[in-house]
Amino acid sequence: MTSEAAPAGAPAERVHLRRLVLIWALLTVVGVLLIVFVAGPHMPPGNFSVQARDQRHINILLAALAVPVLFAVWTCLVYIFSSFRQRGEELVDGPPDKGRAGLQIAWVIATAVIVLALAALGTDELLGSAKGAGGGQGPSPLVVPAGQKLQVQVIGQQWAWTFRYPAYGGVETPELALPAGQTAELHVTSLDVAHSFWAIQLGVKADAIPGSDNVTFVDPRHTGSFEIRCAELCGLWHGHMHNTGVVMTPAAFASWISRQQALNAPATKTLPPYSTHYFPDPVRRAG
Repeated sequence: MTSEAAPAGAPAERVHLRRLVLIWALLTVVGVLLIVFVAGPHMPPGNFSVQARDQRHINILLAALAVPVLFAVWTCLVYIFSSFRQRGEELVDGPPDKGRAGLQIAWVIATAVIVLALAALGTDELLGSAKGAGGGQGPSPLVVPAGQKLQVQVIGQQWAWTFRYPAYGGVETPELALPAGQTAELHVTSLDVAHSFWAIQLGVKADAIPGSDNVTFVDPRHTGSFEIRCAELCGLWHGHMHNTGVVMTPAAFASWISRQQALNAPATKTLPPYSTHYFPDPVRRAG
């Protein structure tokens, strides 16, 4: 009994495959190193808060995982175009390719493992140190960080943000200030239409919905300013609905909030009592 002879093109096919794998591997190593060590430290949203830092790590990981797939596609295309292109005047169709079941199965398994692993990692990050900062958790958060928290109410309205501090007499200010090193508990709501509170460098984003109390948490790590924008189309001047927040030292924050209480004392007396949401007069004016 004689064994079946290998196809004549098998050795050449293995040579091409080895070349492809070698080129792909070299490009992947270089690309991943550039992503992690060169581009990674500059990826948004930065390192301004614990939540921002974790989101940046996820962005670096996603980019590093995308590099092998991207270079696999590019390497195959360029190699095939350069090595198997027919030259001359007479063009002849090549032999039919019935597919490779092993390669297809490996591709499905690899992509499924990557997707499931990323889903597990994202869930762990969201419910771990991020504490749901990516989108707010409604009035009853699934996870609540331990320790003392500074409560701040974020109020969206066409077309501005204001911020109320219930622990300091309910004073409301047009500027968001937070002390570094202390967890802030943000209660996001709206007076009129749907807005979306986005503190970009803090890595916090939560919808501001009329009649709703959307809770999210953030842990600022460094002092400095951060940008605040509305991320939900909310009317004619949506593009101008932005502000600048500040992270201060605890001592600077204590001095700042005392000044705000004194400056805004007359206005504070006219405000309604602190509540998780408000309906301005006339009630439900948007209706």
